[in-house]
Amino acid sequence: MPPPEDHTPPDTEALLRRVIEIVNNARTLPMSNTIRLTKDEIQELLEEALDRLPEELKRARWMLKERDEFLAKTRRDAEDILEQARVAAERMVQRTEIVREAAHTASRVVDDARDESSRLRLEAEDYCDQKLAAFEVVLDRTIKTVAAGREKLSVTPPPVLDGRGVPGIPGTQVDDTFGGEDAFFDQDRS
Repeated sequence: MPPPEDHTPPDTEALLRRVIEIVNNARTLPMSNTIRLTKDEIQELLEEALDRLPEELKRARWMLKERDEFLAKTRRDAEDILEQARVAAERMVQRTEIVREAAHTASRVVDDARDESSRLRLEAEDYCDQKLAAFEVVLDRTIKTVAAGREKLSVTPPPVLDGRGVPGIPGTQVDDTFGGEDAFFDQDRS
């Protein structure tokens, strides 16, 4: 039995890499350096990538919000523990060992919370930085590819050497091998 197929849509980076692959694998037109691209397919992939970009940024913001909520909860928990330690210390002033242990536990919890919040913040920042760096690289390559394609398209045809050309088509020459425009063939005679 084959494994179940993954039906999750590709992320923005995968879509942009597909556009680059299409451009890199595009065939050149015969006897030309101009490449042939499927405009609709590239445009569709780029539009889908743009549509997905806000979703990935929204996920990154969600991670940051989750981190902030975790920090707030941890601070509340730490404040609750400290308050409990103060109450216990006031009740058991004669038991200094218990008071010291509560303060130590509260301090350890606060330190642990700070360490965890710092770790989560750094992970979230690293994640965002990696995603943005990947987008930057893909977009830079895409811009270079588009610029190169536009440059190829802007090349002008070579000038006509003898001044004659096919009417309506600049840069072409009439082939006089068979008598030029006035030549006729047997099947043209009536």
